[in-house]
Amino acid sequence: MLQVRAILHSTDFSERSGYALQLASALARDYHARLILLHVVPRPPVVFGSEGLLPESQDLRAEAREQLDGLLVPGEGLLAERRVMEGDPVAVILHVARETPADLVVLGTHGRTGLGRLLMGSVAEQVVRLAPCPVLTVSAYVPASVHEPAALALGVAGPI
Repeated sequence: MLQVRAILHSTDFSERSGYALQLASALARDYHARLILLHVVPRPPVVFGSEGLLPESQDLRAEAREQLDGLLVPGEGLLAERRVMEGDPVAVILHVARETPADLVVLGTHGRTGLGRLLMGSVAEQVVRLAPCPVLTVSAYVPASVHEPAALALGVAGPI
């Protein structure tokens, strides 16, 4: 049986990340696991010749912190550790997964295909390939109440 003591959920505050948060919260509740919420602020590109065009890194982090602190974690009595970090999203997610150490990473996916995926890349895809633990990706709403055991939400009959 998979031991789940720590679950890492990285969010970009999108709708699909919200779906992943619901599932991560349900799993954390069912496994009595620690839930770590992470938002990675990408480093802004370096621009020469113009001042004041890009927001300051500290302002971006403060805005992200406010948004992360405002996320409601579904589930009664479930507490979440919240982290805002700066850097390459894939590298930071992998670093936090190793450092915590996470037993499971739960991510929302954007479902990009074709040229969009080629140009933008996929954070979830890279994390799936490189993570030191299992990764659960969520691309759609999980139609189960947060009050139901997560195993039922996933359609699993026994322990996950």
